[in-house]
Order: sequence, then structure tokens, then C-alpha cells
Amino acid sequence: MSLLPRFSFGNCLEIIIITFIVYQVLNWIMQTRAFALLKGIFVILLFTFMAFILKLNTILWIIEKCSTIAVIALVVIFQPELRKALEQLGSTKYFFSSLITPDKHDTMMTKEYASMLSKAVFRMAKVKTGALIVIEQNETLDDYIKTGIEIDGLISTGLIINTFEKNTPLHDGAVIVRGNRIVAATCYLPLSDNVNISKDLGTRHRAALGISEVTDSITIVVSEETGGVSWAYKGKLIKVSEEAALDSLLISRINRAEVRSFKTKLLKKSSEEGNRDEK
Repeated sequence: MSLLPRFSFGNCLEIIIITFIVYQVLNWIMQTRAFALLKGIFVILLFTFMAFILKLNTILWIIEKCSTIAVIALVVIFQPELRKALEQLGSTKYFFSSLITPDKHDTMMTKEYASMLSKAVFRMAKVKTGALIVIEQNETLDDYIKTGIEIDGLISTGLIINTFEKNTPLHDGAVIVRGNRIVAATCYLPLSDNVNISKDLGTRHRAALGISEVTDSITIVVSEETGGVSWAYKGKLIKVSEEAALDSLLISRINRAEVRSFKTKLLKKSSEEGNRDEK
């Protein structure tokens, strides 16, 4: 008589369904701002565990009494993300596209198009044409793309300059770049809540800092008042004085992404070869 329980087709089906659901939940968390909030929740859970180990009864009592309120607060905090997740769940397009994981290497900006972008930025800076260009990295910018007008055109110096030309329909708002393509224009970005930002900075710079605080995107800003060029990344704003410097910054980001992609593919290939050897 076997000590192991019988393994039926129903058990296999349950494992597949649960695995798919867990994968989709984790994928959704990683692609939204909920991931940053969940890191905070993890810290609280770790603190609760330490309080339990050290038998800090008063703190445990307070946590227990606040737990019901915390659940309601989480629902309120995650309301936009939960609503978006339910909308996507009802979309057949999302269901089928979720089965296919795109290769980030295929959507990476190449050096040729990075140079075109740098050239356009400094041509606009020369004539003090305000601009706001967001370059998508690992975290998706789909929520912000939806607020603008779809373009889906290859990057070119002329296209970028014409987009931000004054008194044209597309000049107001941000342009979002994915790989070598301009995905959308006139996109709305969140403004930074940082109270230490200089009062001399306008809305464009605050929007550039705002999007860099909530995503891993790179944002290039051209000031309409001074013609100065700045680079926003991870909540920091850096002035860029020359086209060559901006070109180097963009290419350095591309090279880092290429190295990460190469390492991932190398590990995947090694794993596949190892599996074949075992067989």
C-alpha cells in the first residue's frame, strides 16, 4: 500500500490553475505602484513577527486591534490598482497577451535612435522650445500612455521637434518612448510631492521628477524659459550641458540593459543545456 495520496487529473488541473493565478497576481503587482506599497507592508509584517518572537504583548495587542482597520485601509489604498486588474481580467485581449512574455531586449532603444533623440533635444534647447520626454525602462508606462494620444512612430529628430512645436495640438504634455518608437504624446504625468524642490522649477520639471519617483523611467526635460536640459531618474534631477553628454548617458543606460539581457539569455541557455545533459 502506497503512503502517497493518489494523484488524479483534477489535482493536476488545480495545480495549473493556482500556478497561473499566482503568476498573474505577482506579475500585476510588479507592474503597478502596488509593489512599493507591498514592500512597506512586508516591513510591518516583519516587525510583527519580531514582536511575537520577543513576546512584546502590548505591541501585539495594538496590532491585533488595528488589523481590521488595516484591511479596509488596504482596499482603499489599492482601489485604483484593483479596479484596473478587474477591468483587465474581463478583457480577452489581456488574457491571451498575458500568456506571451515580451522580450525586453526587443524593445530596447538602439544607439542610432538615442543619438537622434539627443540631437532633437539640443536643437529644441537652442530655440527654447519646452519639451518633456519619458523613456520607458523595465516598469511599464501603460497607465500614462492611455492619458495621451497614440503616435507609434519611429524616433526621428524631425518628428520629436515637430511634436513639441509651439501652438501645435501635441506640444502640451509628455512624449513617451518605448524602445525605438514614440508611443504617445500629450501624456499626463504625476507631479512630485517633494517639498525640497526648488521653487524656480516649473511644472515640466516637477512632472519629470514625479514620474521618476514612481517608476524606473528616464525623463529628459527642456526648459522653455532658459533652454536648459535636465535628466530625471529615481527622483533626482541632473543638468546636462552638451549633446555629447546626453548621448553618453542614454548609451550607458542602453549598454547596462544589454548586459542584463545578455546575462539572462546566457543563464537561460546554460539551464537548457544542463537539462539536455541530464536527459
